[in-house]
Amino acid sequence: MHISLYRKALCLLPLCAAMALCQAAAPSADTIYRNGYVYTVDAKDSVHQALAVRDGRIIYVGNDAGAGALRGKYTKVVDLRGRMLMPGLIDGHMHPVAGGAQLLHCNLNYEALTVAQFQSRIQACLDREGKNDASSLLTVVNWFQQNMLPAGTEVTSKVLDVLKTMRPIMVQSSFGHSALANSRALELAAITRDTPDPTAGKITRDAAGNATGILEDSAQQLVGKLVPPETDEDRVAAARAALDAMRKQGITNFLDAVAGEESITAFATLQRQGELTARAHFAVLLTPEDASADAVKAVAAVRALALRYDQGKPAPAPALNVGAAKLFMDGVIAAPALTGVMLQPYNVNQGTAAHPHWVPGTSKGPGIYFQPEVFNSVLLELAKAGLDAHVHVDGDGAAREALNGIAYLRSTEAGKNARPALAHNEIVDAADFPRYAALDVSVVQSFQWEKPAPDTLGGLQGYLEPARYDTIEPAAPFQQAGVRIAYGSDWPVDPLDEWFALKVGMTRTNAPEAGPQFAGRLGRDAGLSAATVIRAITWNAAYTLRQEKETGSLEPGKLADLIVLDRNFFKIKPEDVAKTKVLLTVVGGKTVYRDPAFK
Repeated sequence: MHISLYRKALCLLPLCAAMALCQAAAPSADTIYRNGYVYTVDAKDSVHQALAVRDGRIIYVGNDAGAGALRGKYTKVVDLRGRMLMPGLIDGHMHPVAGGAQLLHCNLNYEALTVAQFQSRIQACLDREGKNDASSLLTVVNWFQQNMLPAGTEVTSKVLDVLKTMRPIMVQSSFGHSALANSRALELAAITRDTPDPTAGKITRDAAGNATGILEDSAQQLVGKLVPPETDEDRVAAARAALDAMRKQGITNFLDAVAGEESITAFATLQRQGELTARAHFAVLLTPEDASADAVKAVAAVRALALRYDQGKPAPAPALNVGAAKLFMDGVIAAPALTGVMLQPYNVNQGTAAHPHWVPGTSKGPGIYFQPEVFNSVLLELAKAGLDAHVHVDGDGAAREALNGIAYLRSTEAGKNARPALAHNEIVDAADFPRYAALDVSVVQSFQWEKPAPDTLGGLQGYLEPARYDTIEPAAPFQQAGVRIAYGSDWPVDPLDEWFALKVGMTRTNAPEAGPQFAGRLGRDAGLSAATVIRAITWNAAYTLRQEKETGSLEPGKLADLIVLDRNFFKIKPEDVAKTKVLLTVVGGKTVYRDPAFK
């Protein structure tokens, strides 16, 4: 008799006679986590006591006694002491190389600043670097443009021109859709009153038609060309810094939502060096210009990167996957950009910041970035190539156009198995929520935006009619419509703080230290439950990455991607979720981060 059949036969013997032989036949676990609150995020949101891992995969979830039966001579046993163990976090939309690089740049840290403070911080960076080369660009990052003090303050290149330097300067808004350039940078970029607005971008001008220094969306690239080319070493250092930040947050899986070959290569380098500590996914940027010129060729270029770098089915060791393309349908709905495509025009203030007088305007934002026929063609070609579309939509007009394109895609044979995702969805018309569900579209929301803040108050209040303003940053309407909600931080648009984001997703409130002007809840949205936000940042995000069979929940056979928390998410006040600390991060059974407090 074959040995495996022999063992099965033994296990069919009466329990008393066969128990020892059956236990001997079962290979022991590498690691057992016991005496905990194991929140699985399985179909029933089951809670268990213990979990066992062998060869990077989960082999058991249940009680301590069952896990104990898998203990062998070399099994490591981790006593959780009642702590919560859950799946590793999956960030479904971020920009990790940019985020890592910004940790190493002249950084305004998203802070509220007066003009004088703004100037002082940038002057300090200039002084620290000690350069005064009239061609050496200084890039400043994480400027919270909407939070300049006092409220409503707008700046132009003149604010930078008074600094003690000959250098060109570009200050990047944390939203990623705006930048401020000084006059020297505008000069070197050859931006004059006669320079036309680029496709999918805007050069902000004064009443005389002269550039003010504010550049929106693709117009930033005019000055961006002055940035010294990043070296491979620069990008690897940024990716390394990003991974360090991620594992401390408990992130075991992420999507780089605007990837180019350079960023993919940076993570590939770290993988070769044994430093890749999270599963890396990439959505390759596909621009309106490339798609309009030749959609087939544009998709073929994305497919070529996928064939070159995608490493196939996940294994315990973190790997690279290239399975999507990133498309931008519009910009951002917040002022001063107002580049989100809307169904109704933005209001305009004919008064002052202190005494506003809002009246209906005429602008619905720029034209849609992808024309419908081009968008439809790109979606179909992506589906034929086995690639998913990850689409930026901020305004309700952009959301509707994207849904129209996906409706076309679903009508085709190639589009039936596609998994389109729409990211941000900051304002959605009530008639469109059911369409997301009917078309099986996932939404990737940044929960931390769902609070009173400079961008949602000063950047939007007044620009929208009150009834529409009350619907911004939707969450509950998606859930009520049966839409799959995933989470994406959009880092470095905001600081990387997943636990604060989850708290906001439940409470729709800001941090107390934000100040009394930002107290209370945002809009009339009810927010989401604890279980819903956890599922959004685990199983649902895994689904958007086509990894839900391998990650996103703690079930036998799945990869052992898990984290241990210092508190039980379900037994504390929602407001306290923001204080959560990750004590242990495990990827494929291997510990990649351990807090010194975790013994």
